[in-house]
Amino acid sequence: MEQPEQRNDVTEINVKEMAAVLWERSWIILLAGVLLAGITVLGTKLFVTPEYESVTKMYVLNKQDSTTVNSSDLQASAWLTKDYAEIIRSRTVTESVIERLNLNMDHEELIEKISVDTPADTRIVTISVLDESPYMAMRIADEVRDAAANQIQKVMATEAVNVVDTANLPDEQARPNLARNGILAGIFGILAAAAAVLVMHTANDTIKSREDVERYLKVGTLGIIPLLGGKRRT
Repeated sequence: MEQPEQRNDVTEINVKEMAAVLWERSWIILLAGVLLAGITVLGTKLFVTPEYESVTKMYVLNKQDSTTVNSSDLQASAWLTKDYAEIIRSRTVTESVIERLNLNMDHEELIEKISVDTPADTRIVTISVLDESPYMAMRIADEVRDAAANQIQKVMATEAVNVVDTANLPDEQARPNLARNGILAGIFGILAAAAAVLVMHTANDTIKSREDVERYLKVGTLGIIPLLGGKRRT
């Protein structure tokens, strides 16, 4: 006995058809991206407090440093800069800064504002401070550098800590980055709208053309009956 032919209900994806659908709804997709980008930028301006970044740099001179410096000296100094970074973020330094500037925050809160960078193959330590006030960011950065310099000299027995750059007074906010947030939101809006359009098109299994009849019902068509003028298709 012959087994009945099993129907394989697999939806065929026509790339050209999908592209045509996206092109036909392109204005909706672009509008979604623009709207989401605008909402994100506006919401960021209204509800996110801007922060400013001030940067200062210092150079630590070891007692064993001489007029000639070889590669091993530089490597050892690079290792030491990691120790300097830990000292800069120590409680002794932060509590000294809090006391001198009379800051209304504790050690953990101040640490969140401070970042320390020690570039490879250098003995320069970069201290960056983020704050809602550009003037306060500059004051904290300078105070952290000075307190850290004193603590490094005590702990590491270094010869001197020289200032490479004093803290700057920032005139532009460091974060949030409105342009970046707007662009990312716009891209996400476009992708989400495109995905929604494709899902809705794929889920719509109504027969709208002769090609749909041949594709889904697997039968040929004998003819097409046009709609009468003024009547809606039901």
